[in-house]
Amino acid sequence: MSYAIVGFGKVGQALARAFARKNINVTVASRRPPEVLAPQARAIGPTVVAKSLREALAADTIILAVPFEEHREVAKALPNWNGKTVIDTMNTLAPPAELDGLPSSAFVAKAFTGAKLVKGFNHLIAATLATDPIVEGGHRVVFLSGDDEDATAPVAALAKQLGFAPVKLGKLNEGGALVQGRGGTWGQLIFQDLFKKEQ
Repeated sequence: MSYAIVGFGKVGQALARAFARKNINVTVASRRPPEVLAPQARAIGPTVVAKSLREALAADTIILAVPFEEHREVAKALPNWNGKTVIDTMNTLAPPAELDGLPSSAFVAKAFTGAKLVKGFNHLIAATLATDPIVEGGHRVVFLSGDDEDATAPVAALAKQLGFAPVKLGKLNEGGALVQGRGGTWGQLIFQDLFKKEQ
């Protein structure tokens, strides 16, 4: 399984650190050319490699860490997203009318034709996401939701590999609503820094 993080701001860099801690290879890309990202990528760790957006999108799993309003531009970079899993880490407080009345991730999924979309890694602030998730005798929780269990299960496995405790919330419009903004208010689980103790 190959991974790419698209967007190299605070959240993208925090996730890159999670991959680096576990020596898992990950490509990073953004609107900026790879040579601009390369020094920061190298500083995070040798398994983090900056590439062009086109090269990054060859990965099996794409982690979207761009500002919400930029997701459509990323989606246009491929004619279709068949066979790809897209992990949506983005947050927005856009009014429901702007999202066709859908949860934000369901709205994003429409742009990525053919992809399997999973909401995840979005409820923690970047500074917390960047720190080691193994703390206080347990693992920091990440919430996952998606309409396709075949996609959610591998993302849960990745979260576990990165040291997090994945908690599946079900479909995007069910449990997933707990970690999404809607009409100016955040879902109840946004910004909750929770831990799961070792059994």
